Amino acid sequence: MEVERRRLRVTGTVQGVGFRPFIHRLAHHLGLTGSIGNDDLGVWCEIQGPGDFLERFQMSVISEAPALARIDEIGASTIPLVSGESGFEIVASTSAAGSATASIPPDVAPCARCTEEIAEVGNRRHGYPFTCCTECGPRYTVVSGLPYDRERTSMAQFPLCASCVAEYSTPGDRRHHAQATCCAECGPELEFIPIDGSDDDDDDGDDDDGDLIDHEDPLSKAISILSRGLILALKGVGGFQLLCRADDDAAIQNLRRRKHRDEKPFALMTSSIGQAQQIVSLDEVSIKALEGAEAPIVLAPRLAGANVASSVAPDSRLLGVMLPASPLHRLLAAASGLVLVCTSGNRSNQPIAIDDADAYVQLRGIADAMLTHNRRIVRHADDSVGQATHGRFQLLRRARGFAPRPVRLARFGRPVLGVGAELKNTVCLAEGHHAHLSAHLGDLEHHRTLSIFERAIADLISMSRIDPELVVHDLHPEYLSTKFASAQHLAPTLAVQHHHAHLAACLADNAHRGPAIGVTFDGAGWGTDGTMWGGEFLVGDAVSFERAASLAPVPMPGSGAAVREPWRMAVAHIGAAHGEALVDLPVIERHSEVVADIMRICANDQTLLTSSMGRLFDAVAAICDLSDRASYEGQAAILLEQIATETEPRYDWDIGGADGMLVADPARMIRAIAEDRRHQIPIGVIAGAFHRGVADLIVGLCLRLRERTGINCVALTGGVFQNRLLVELVMPLLDSRGFETLRHAQVPPNDGGISLGQVAVGRAHLDQQ
Repeated sequence: MEVERRRLRVTGTVQGVGFRPFIHRLAHHLGLTGSIGNDDLGVWCEIQGPGDFLERFQMSVISEAPALARIDEIGASTIPLVSGESGFEIVASTSAAGSATASIPPDVAPCARCTEEIAEVGNRRHGYPFTCCTECGPRYTVVSGLPYDRERTSMAQFPLCASCVAEYSTPGDRRHHAQATCCAECGPELEFIPIDGSDDDDDDGDDDDGDLIDHEDPLSKAISILSRGLILALKGVGGFQLLCRADDDAAIQNLRRRKHRDEKPFALMTSSIGQAQQIVSLDEVSIKALEGAEAPIVLAPRLAGANVASSVAPDSRLLGVMLPASPLHRLLAAASGLVLVCTSGNRSNQPIAIDDADAYVQLRGIADAMLTHNRRIVRHADDSVGQATHGRFQLLRRARGFAPRPVRLARFGRPVLGVGAELKNTVCLAEGHHAHLSAHLGDLEHHRTLSIFERAIADLISMSRIDPELVVHDLHPEYLSTKFASAQHLAPTLAVQHHHAHLAACLADNAHRGPAIGVTFDGAGWGTDGTMWGGEFLVGDAVSFERAASLAPVPMPGSGAAVREPWRMAVAHIGAAHGEALVDLPVIERHSEVVADIMRICANDQTLLTSSMGRLFDAVAAICDLSDRASYEGQAAILLEQIATETEPRYDWDIGGADGMLVADPARMIRAIAEDRRHQIPIGVIAGAFHRGVADLIVGLCLRLRERTGINCVALTGGVFQNRLLVELVMPLLDSRGFETLRHAQVPPNDGGISLGQVAVGRAHLDQQ
């Protein structure tokens, strides 16, 4: 067999995932010679040997790649032979000219073998909280530049000891070229810091700083804090977190009071799947997600009798649970034996703290003590959140473990930057076949989040060394992301309607070119007609769209106040359904002093109109006396979903038309709900009938639009499709009628996916020029 030499170029997530050691082992096994290295484009490899062995090598690269690797393309070319070459080696990383297309890998939860080492008495990494290997550990939150090597991470300040050097240098060792590897001799160290000024007026008075720190090591001190029912600030993977006992109502109430987080549920951390199954019901999809390398928070039904204080998730049937995201989390959870509240380390609505100085300032007055360490967090990463919905895992917040894994796009295209929406902001830079999304950044209405947003954009551009040709923003003129786009000097701008971006995001998420019927339901998005959209049926693709159907608009009294106070939308919908003769309902009686004023506002021609499905959910929740005021986004709709019972009744809509557009008027439904409330029909039955009515509306309008357009593909997108019950109801109905239905998989259906849709529309716009 003739000897050949080939040069391979491998792109995708192939750095920081043990890819070079894998190639080294494969080449050695096949008796091939050559070399491999990282650069800004990914991994290059020169390989020499008999032609059939080279073919086996290339096939094995794809079929046997490390679990964390994501190979996008492998290019191969024949190059001249090298004489006298005796083996295969990993060489120093280099920088390639031009853009950097290598993908930074996400942070990865502890693997099984590292977990065993931590637990094994006598192992040199026994109890070491920063244990990792090529299969697990920090990546995105520690890397500062590409190629991904130790000197370009925050681990660079920790020179490897002789034992770690031996592992790092030994082919076949799972720590061979593991960039974040370390041990107790050479790696980061824990530090326990008491915090004064916690304002803990509910403590029993027996504990002072001396009592709290009279243990041998920082971890033991932290466990003592937790066992005593106090609050611990923990420096986690992508920022600080606040921990306390989940079975201690007083501790949780303290945390709520200090953090100013009145009702929004807290996430929980358990040490194992077994412990999680003692508090929530888990299906196979949820278990797979929890045990996956991403280790997200998973929403699941709470079990009756679960030893978790009701104040963890007031009025909710669901609990958010997660497994330890790092060895430090695992040690805390296992040693304490407790189910722990584990929530973001910040004051309510502020970004999480990532360094000690900021954490001490932000969390003083909240936490009683801090467990920190001297490994620098380079960039924020909240915990990811998701749920099992209709047989698969759906992301609700894309952050640690998932970001910055790129979304592969159906079309190759020019570089475009999407700056996202106002809430649940992410930013996205698309180049070639890839869309690189930041982790979840938060709501831009807060100054501190805005500065993180600006840094995330700078980070994407500097890491990729790509200058965007177009900056895409939301149509809403008052979004801070829009104002940023208008003021920047990177590239020309393009305004994209919010729901068009939702549709384009769902298509891009599924690598589908469209067209599709986009059922885009959410709380608000600025429409092309100057009203607030949110209950839309769009027909189109990334290039263009038609607003084919919509909910009938109603006044939005108080605009932003109507979002925070769902009773306002109840009055607006009741008024639209009944005219001046408002029905005798508790929600009207509770606000009788101002109802007349609200009705005058609704009658004013200057009042903002909305077609929002999210605001309709709010109105029905308020009519059902579930929520007059929302302390967090989507609260009323969540309560309505969770109270719904499985019953056959459903509410009907009036479908009309204007200027060729179908209009679904909820007035008939609102009148029926009001009548049922007067007859004291259980609110669970009303909530169930409402959800079934919405599912029927979706299917009915999709059937009419398919008949009119011939389009058989339906894209379900927008924040309302976080509603698990609605998805479970509508999917079988669409399937039974032969629709091809697209749902989100790689990004959330909410505004966290808007930046992906923006770049898809932006690239289509450039292609049209």
